[in-house]
Amino acid sequence: MEMNKEHIGWIDLLRVIACFLVVFSHCCDPFVARFDDDRASFLTGVFSGSLVRPCVPLFVMMTGVLLFPVRTGMAEFYRRRIGRVLVPLAFWSVALPVLFFLYLNYGHPATTNPAIVAEGHDGAGTLAKLYTYVFNFNFDTTPLWYLYMLVGLYLVMPVLDAWLERASRRDIRLFLGLWGVSLFIPYIQMLAPVLGYTGNYGNMGIWGVCDWNAYGTFYYFSGFAGYLVLARYLIRYPLAWSLRRTLCIAVPMFVAGYLVTSLGYVLAQRYFPGNYAYLEIVWYFTGINVFMMTFPVFVLVQRIKVPSCAFLSTLSSLTFGIYLCHFVFVAIAYDCFDIASLPYIVRILAMACCAFAASALLVWCMSRCPLMRRLVR
Repeated sequence: MEMNKEHIGWIDLLRVIACFLVVFSHCCDPFVARFDDDRASFLTGVFSGSLVRPCVPLFVMMTGVLLFPVRTGMAEFYRRRIGRVLVPLAFWSVALPVLFFLYLNYGHPATTNPAIVAEGHDGAGTLAKLYTYVFNFNFDTTPLWYLYMLVGLYLVMPVLDAWLERASRRDIRLFLGLWGVSLFIPYIQMLAPVLGYTGNYGNMGIWGVCDWNAYGTFYYFSGFAGYLVLARYLIRYPLAWSLRRTLCIAVPMFVAGYLVTSLGYVLAQRYFPGNYAYLEIVWYFTGINVFMMTFPVFVLVQRIKVPSCAFLSTLSSLTFGIYLCHFVFVAIAYDCFDIASLPYIVRILAMACCAFAASALLVWCMSRCPLMRRLVR
């Protein structure tokens, strides 16, 4: 998620769309977590949540659009970009566990949210979360995993930029082709045991991955960096497709990716019950199926001629803060709409809209205060 102050119409629109999709996806999680206890809830959550998986890759691609080419030295780039991430990361890593503790112990201790009930939020556990965030995120700060990853992207961006400025179109396409191969790796790893692969000393990694080496063959061509390069490529070499051709390619591509994502999740839960790692593979942001959903959304929104709109620009500027704080509002919204008579999809939509609006209001209020603006902008 990028915080560049420059406003580009279609980027503003894409920011708002992607941010709402993130909130929506987290609203689906409690329903997915019912699994076989409530099959209708599970299926509604899966088919709804699968639809919005492009959310995070879209943010990464926007980062590539806004920050390439890098116009400063490496040290200056790190100071400006990483410095702006670390302060909000530290603040919300402390604030969210505290807010969850207060809400779940004094606001609504009888919540039926399956993920929260399983997690537990006592005083000792909350206290530990206030300092262990230096190692990783926790349940209360789940969305902040993105900031840890974003810092990693910032670290490599000046290096990628130096190559991109000199690379030919053919070179970039070759990189993207190799990156495309890496998008299949999770599924190849799932298939390997079926074909008789028993792992290496118990480690089920493939192509060089083992207990003493986490960096396999395609490690350096995989991950979110490919979305950065793809975005730069699409800006540097815009697609010369007509609207009809764009739709003829984008729509079937999105539908195919969605079907693999949603049906794949249902099948993985059926054939690998309790294997949450396999379930996550189907929803990987860096899997081929999610890429097939992300690319069409990006190229279609890129074509939209978005007129200047103060409201859209303002809302776009709030998306970073919305992302940071929305998770606790999702938990509150779940309890507010825990009404048996409401269809699950209605509950999810209502939760997403209310959590998004409440987060936007909080971020807007905080951004009005100079001392707090850096925590959300």
